[in-house]
Amino acid sequence: MATHGLGSANEVAELLTKAKGLHNRVLFVLLAFVIYRIGTHIPLPGVDALALTAYQDTLRNGLFGLFNMFSGGALSRMAIFALNIFPYITASIIIQLMSTAYPSLAELKKEGEQGRAKLNQYTRYLTLILAFTQGFGLAVGIENQTVFLGGEEVRLVADAGLFFRLQTALTIMTGTMFLMWLGEQINSRGIGNGISLLIFAGIVAEMPTIVMQVTELARTGALSGFFVLALIIGVLAAIYFITFVETAQRRVAVQYPKRQGTANQAMPDNNHLPLKVNMAGVIPAIFASALLMVPVTFASFSPEAQWAQFVGAWFSPGQPAYLALFVFLIVFFCFFYTATVAFNPEETADNLKKSGGFIPGIRPGAATATYLDGVVTRLTTIGAAYMAFICAVPDLLHADQTLPFYIGGTSLLILVSVTIDTVARIQSALIAQRYEGLLQKTALRTSTRSQNNKKKTRRK
Repeated sequence: MATHGLGSANEVAELLTKAKGLHNRVLFVLLAFVIYRIGTHIPLPGVDALALTAYQDTLRNGLFGLFNMFSGGALSRMAIFALNIFPYITASIIIQLMSTAYPSLAELKKEGEQGRAKLNQYTRYLTLILAFTQGFGLAVGIENQTVFLGGEEVRLVADAGLFFRLQTALTIMTGTMFLMWLGEQINSRGIGNGISLLIFAGIVAEMPTIVMQVTELARTGALSGFFVLALIIGVLAAIYFITFVETAQRRVAVQYPKRQGTANQAMPDNNHLPLKVNMAGVIPAIFASALLMVPVTFASFSPEAQWAQFVGAWFSPGQPAYLALFVFLIVFFCFFYTATVAFNPEETADNLKKSGGFIPGIRPGAATATYLDGVVTRLTTIGAAYMAFICAVPDLLHADQTLPFYIGGTSLLILVSVTIDTVARIQSALIAQRYEGLLQKTALRTSTRSQNNKKKTRRK
């Protein structure tokens, strides 16, 4: 049984055994996950542990529940990684949007590696500012919260004030910058997108807690057996649907003229250009979720004001304002990310023209770029509709059932998409290793034959 060009299962197992470099990369990612999980359990200084334990259920519902899942429970534990990597994601969005509006930043994108390094530096500076601001807002929000313990009202923060706010903001900022650095290390020394893998690790870490909560609610009768069965079927169906769409492709036929064959006739080489239905991947959902945290951050600066009440009432999963904004942001980032990062029709058309390739029935150059742009626009429309459906519908169901935990389509989308991407990267590494081994064997055989021929020549 073939495995994506790797051969039989035995050959794949043999490649995995010999892939020492891949082993080191996977081990590095696992080590990064361990460090990340340790950080999600280190509490912020100044927060009452007993009061926080009683307050955690509040941080597992609504919009906070969404970010709590993405952070691997760090938000509900008020850990140093409470904001996860979201300030960095928000900074990346702002820099990318500014690069389309300001010519100076747009020029940096065209300068290659040096320009991208400067944009990354600007993103880091903005991450510092956003992480400090959001950390300060989080401190303001929690220092006024109280819970009842033993019949007495206890504050989450015993020594509230400016010192606690600054201390929390600096700690949160440091944790976010460390996660940003850790994600970059995963990019260079591990496998896959480091930022997505960190969010993936946080979601996976929260899954056992959700399973135990569902089991306990079903045992006590708070959830009906029919609902639990429908939930399991719905999750499996969503996973299948996401896998189907994420692996779906639109293959555009491309022809490359071969060298002259027999009878002085050119032999065409038929090929295809694979275009994914969802080129933007999981990025739009992550970007949209990150931006939805901004109004919550500003509302936390004045938790007793009407603005905070408005945000809490309307910007929670399942609410009309939240769903409308969430769907709009997903659709916007699907088109924006595809157009600016994922696919460039002009560049692709130019590369086809330089290599002698052409799409049957389409003139090379500008006509090819226009054709590809139309195809990508239609695919992105389908991809945006699919992503909005996957992310929004579970929020509606969640609001209707008022579950004491959060599980949404965004989480499933990230889990499945990152898994598919990671498996594809591992397969690519194995294929590269296989071809490298074949080249080494070929070189060894050629060298052996050359030495044998020299020996024969000397004997003669």
